[in-house]
Amino acid sequence: MKKHRWTIVFLIAVGVIVNYFDRTNMSIAMPLMQKEFDLTPGQVGIFLSAFAWSYAILQLPVGTLLDKIGVKWIARISTLIWTIACLLTAIASGWGLIIFSRILLGIGEAPYFPAAAKAVGQWVPRNERSKAIASYDAMSKLSNAIGTPLIAIIVTAWGWRGGFMATGILSLLYAIVYWIWYREPHEDKRLAKEEYEYILEGGSQSSEETSGNAIQNLRYLLSKRKVWGVFIGFAAYGYSWFLFLTWLPGYLADEMHMSILKTGWYSAIPWIIGTIAEILFGGWLVDKLIERGYNRTRVYKVFLTIGLFLGLSIIGAAFTHNAKVAVSFISIALAGLVVTSAVAYSIPTFIAPKGTVGTLTGLLTFGNNAMAIVAPIATGFIVQATGSFMYAFLLAAAILIVGILSYTFLLTDLDPIESTNFETIPSRVNSNEQTGN
Repeated sequence: MKKHRWTIVFLIAVGVIVNYFDRTNMSIAMPLMQKEFDLTPGQVGIFLSAFAWSYAILQLPVGTLLDKIGVKWIARISTLIWTIACLLTAIASGWGLIIFSRILLGIGEAPYFPAAAKAVGQWVPRNERSKAIASYDAMSKLSNAIGTPLIAIIVTAWGWRGGFMATGILSLLYAIVYWIWYREPHEDKRLAKEEYEYILEGGSQSSEETSGNAIQNLRYLLSKRKVWGVFIGFAAYGYSWFLFLTWLPGYLADEMHMSILKTGWYSAIPWIIGTIAEILFGGWLVDKLIERGYNRTRVYKVFLTIGLFLGLSIIGAAFTHNAKVAVSFISIALAGLVVTSAVAYSIPTFIAPKGTVGTLTGLLTFGNNAMAIVAPIATGFIVQATGSFMYAFLLAAAILIVGILSYTFLLTDLDPIESTNFETIPSRVNSNEQTGN
């Protein structure tokens, strides 16, 4: 049996790296942009959150579109949109156009993670799914580990516009590769019959769609306690994640008085540790424990709660002015948090009713990415009011405690939610047939 499914996972993982290069460039370039446009810390927070205005809002309709149209075409179009957004930022002459381009970037990148989760649900058997999702989700951390020093070098040499131009060109190359390579399982000629049958027998999600409209499906999902459990927990994780993603270089520059180049290297350390932790613990170890017979719900809840608990190490960074100590605490916090990310992203592929993986993933990523709006702005205005990051970090810790309680008491099990009473519409392509494209 060949392993073509893992080339799809690899393609998705590369896309995550490119995706996060496009997000990280703003936080690296911000000290120069702040100086050029004379921005206050509060205004910096608004700039850093602009991407999430459209990104978060679109998570709900994007999930429904994925369930109706499929991964291939939604992802193809979105990669082109985010490429245009990056290149537009590089040539922007004023702050208004920069904010517009970041909103456009959010529109382009909004479908990617729900599409990735849905693709894995269709391409990867249940027993390999945690490993597959950790493999691509960990790249969001590796991207920061690579991207922060690399973009810092580019920005130092060619200015902040050079950083956006470089990521724009990289995005264009990826869009071309994705367009050529990605297919749905039932239409991919490179997928051997034996592997296709293995994927189906392993519990892959079907290509069926529900007849209920988006509002009906969302209302049904929100009536389930365990949906709320993972929704709140994932949002709590998202607050700290987006605080680090948007403000870590600025924190090191302002609080620790580092140069742009030095912040790039120091910022890379927590992301490297986070990448390793997610692959080893959130992916390999989770699948290994379940393979040995441990209850999936129990394993997931243990990793989710312990991961968020380790995230409370951010409190240590709130009370130090030593850069090495601060980075050590942040590394521990980030390592714990990213393990929960891989686990939480896989949950919709287990509990979603037939035909609603995209909708449920969109709902969860909406809650998570709403924090991408709140965290940068709240952090910016807290720093502006107090002159310190201490209270910003303490607020993040308080939100993590809410997440721990949610995963502990609301996430009851990982059994599939019963399908609604809506009739199921069969896929236009029979799941037992393979057709070309």
